[in-house]
Amino acid sequence: MGYRVAVVGATGNVGREMLACLAEREFPADEVAAVASSRSQGMEVEFGETGRMLKCQNIEHFDFAGWDMALFAAGSGPAKEYAPKAAAAGCTVIDNSSLYRMDPDVPLIVPEVNPEAIDGYLAKNIIANPNCSTAQMVVALKPLHDAATIKRVVVSTYQSVSGAGKEGMDELFTQSRDIFVGDQADAKKFTKQIAFNVIPHIDVFLDDGSTKEEWKMVVETKKILDPKIKLTATCVRVPVFVGHSEAINIEFENEISAEEAQNILREAPGIMLVDKREDGGYVTPVECVGDGATFISRVREDPTVDNGIVLWCVSDNLRKGAALNAVQIAELLGRRHLKKAA
Repeated sequence: MGYRVAVVGATGNVGREMLACLAEREFPADEVAAVASSRSQGMEVEFGETGRMLKCQNIEHFDFAGWDMALFAAGSGPAKEYAPKAAAAGCTVIDNSSLYRMDPDVPLIVPEVNPEAIDGYLAKNIIANPNCSTAQMVVALKPLHDAATIKRVVVSTYQSVSGAGKEGMDELFTQSRDIFVGDQADAKKFTKQIAFNVIPHIDVFLDDGSTKEEWKMVVETKKILDPKIKLTATCVRVPVFVGHSEAINIEFENEISAEEAQNILREAPGIMLVDKREDGGYVTPVECVGDGATFISRVREDPTVDNGIVLWCVSDNLRKGAALNAVQIAELLGRRHLKKAA
């Protein structure tokens, strides 16, 4: 017997990817429900490549009792209102918003990195999915940390507009078209023009001059991987539709060479090492779209610090950064705790 799974926010970019991942990975579900706001009630969304369509149900009237898991991709507002109700009804919530990530009673999970932390989910019956930029980074950091112990990380991100949802993707398309025909490119979703530009600003500014996106990377990495790691981030929005990239400088306590790092990463779960020191011997965002791997390239030693490694990290932010990671959490939950399906 399989699971009963609800996908909340099923009409959004991440919700649709969740449905696709559930189907592609043949998740053992006897029933899948598409749940969305009242505005999307009755809308049909595709489940899998067979053309099977699911009719969206209104979250305001959806009864979570009897459902095993709910994958939330609806943002912090609906998560605040409906996730506790689902959890109280016995339906384990896997939430993609930032709302519960730093709650000490809610595990923050990347299955390749800290699977054992899921054991604390019963405190609130809620599991948090990390920020998209954090998720791919910790997949890369984990095996290196195990090998040589990370002291400090300096990361610069190059984040696609899909991280800002459909509105972000629409704005990049519209502005690009307007510029080509000589019209003015008006900024609505973003604070400045995003087409043919980069914006060093994601989420709100904090008192220390950092942004909340940068703060998320710091605190989430500490919670997921190791609280002793020092990390500083600069998060930048770039005119790419899908796929986040990161340039990561890592300082270790113990000696590690670039060759050793490459060998470690080559064998690590969830990672695809593509690192040829030649033209095109690296991965770019357009090449990672639709793939679940975290791609690593440009691994080299950093001569400015003792025991330093630099690398380039690319991943589909709608997949590993959100939907796929949520489905992997669901799979992990089933294996370790629910064990309902064979």
